[in-house]
Amino acid sequence: QVQLVESGGGLVQAGGSLRLSCAASTRTFSTYVMGWFRQAPGKEREFVAGISRSGGSTNYEDSVKGRFTISSDNAKKTVYLQMNSLKPEDTAVYYCAGDFTRASISRSARAYDYWGQGTQVTVSS
Repeated sequence: QVQLVESGGGLVQAGGSLRLSCAASTRTFSTYVMGWFRQAPGKEREFVAGISRSGGSTNYEDSVKGRFTISSDNAKKTVYLQMNSLKPEDTAVYYCAGDFTRASISRSARAYDYWGQGTQVTVSS
């Protein structure tokens, strides 16, 4: 069983930055497509960013392009989400997820096999 553990969430003022980390327990981390999703109260879980197995390809939700950067370190079995210029509308619980099945990045939560427990990000105005 694969375990994903997020960290790095917190409270930040608008315009500030946070870096989320997601550490994986699997030895086959480099075979996973990794993604970050978020869920705000009363809303559905939405795709934020994804990174391919090699780390050479990334995909972002339109509202975070130019502000968020996803990266991975296969040696540390960790994926990161650097979030800059944060806005109050970025407030949500952020989840990392791993897709062991597909080679390409999916924006659908149903494509992902493993999920972390989530970390709260709150951006104050």
